[in-house]
Amino acid sequence: MKIEELDEVENDRRNDGVKQLQIVRVDDAKRVLVGAGARILFYPTLLYNVFRNKIQSEFRWWDEVDQFLLLGAVPFPKDVRRLKQLGVGGVITLNEPFETLVSTSLYRAHGIDHLVIPTRDYLFAPSISDISKAVAFIHKNACCCRTTYVHCKAGRGRSTTVVLCYLVEHKQMTPAGALEYVQSRRPRVLLAPSQWKAVMEYSRHRQPTHSPTADAVMITKEDLEGYHNTFDNITGKELVVMPRMVRARPMIARLSKLSCLFASLKVSGVSGPVNGRLSETRAC
Repeated sequence: MKIEELDEVENDRRNDGVKQLQIVRVDDAKRVLVGAGARILFYPTLLYNVFRNKIQSEFRWWDEVDQFLLLGAVPFPKDVRRLKQLGVGGVITLNEPFETLVSTSLYRAHGIDHLVIPTRDYLFAPSISDISKAVAFIHKNACCCRTTYVHCKAGRGRSTTVVLCYLVEHKQMTPAGALEYVQSRRPRVLLAPSQWKAVMEYSRHRQPTHSPTADAVMITKEDLEGYHNTFDNITGKELVVMPRMVRARPMIARLSKLSCLFASLKVSGVSGPVNGRLSETRAC
């Protein structure tokens, strides 16, 4: 009986291995087929986009998504100077080599950084690690007030995937909200199922950032100078210094369990100025 059970387990493992091998072969065949189609259709679809850009004013080659972020189609060498004039300091190319029309050396000659993430067209999306690199690239440029131009062939799918992930992480948008916003800026964006799946996966694994906070607020006598005239009319009342609630830092996590003490200052009817009677008080 045990021998038969072991044989069944071994057969199941072999069958699973065969199925996985078949899936890999299907994916490889799909990638090769789509790649061949992308090569054949690249120049016809590129000419179609150029034609529409010439005759339709709303069919723009690129659109501004954020203050330091442009989303658009593959640029031509003649566009590099124009991009530089627009304040572009970085370009993210999600095209394969045969789709790329501007070399890295030309970008560098104009003082523009170039990040290349080769991604197959139509049904494919950048990997999560590549998306993370692109998002960090955009954020770094934005912090230096430099615009980043993100593009694929038409500025619809692959490049939109990266832009959505940036908005999700650094603009605190939901994936659906980010897509709706980008569509309002560039109506013809369209994501393949794999690209939308990548956005959702990135959203689940993103790390929210928090702004630094102080641990305590020091109140001194100098802070209350100029208020003694006001206190002359409120004798017998109490002035309470409320604690400031802050998030504990990792290095002092143990101190977060300590309760903050409320410092209260009682103001009584006196002839002298009130700031002469106040000592330095620390609020949590």
